[in-house]
Amino acid sequence: MASLDQITKEILSSVNGALGCAVVDLPSGMLLSVAHNVSYFTQTFVEAAAAAAVDIFRGNNIVAVESLLGNQRGRPVENSIQEIQMTSSTTFHFMAVIPEKPTAVLVLITSRNTSLGMGWASIRVNMPKIAPLIP
Repeated sequence: MASLDQITKEILSSVNGALGCAVVDLPSGMLLSVAHNVSYFTQTFVEAAAAAAVDIFRGNNIVAVESLLGNQRGRPVENSIQEIQMTSSTTFHFMAVIPEKPTAVLVLITSRNTSLGMGWASIRVNMPKIAPLIP
């Protein structure tokens, strides 16, 4: 069985325009695995990006919105954000909670030349490989 590091490296090498790939633990914000080919993706940078991913999926504002939705619906709403695609001036960010392990998110950062379909296909095909490796 491949390791998390091997899988993130495989994703990085298999997606045209991939810049970085990581698996982030949502409760702690800890990087479980990271692979990249960009010199300015320093440890500080990737840790800040991991913290941003946690905020997007499980941050205080998201929890507050889910609480309001739960009150309106009369039942709890928790961890409702499952996938996010973000676009910056030069990159695409694909992020998805791993369904079998909802305590982790897979993140892929690519150039804007990358096919959106290829980015999502890579995320989705690799999540089942990653799930058994999450503690």
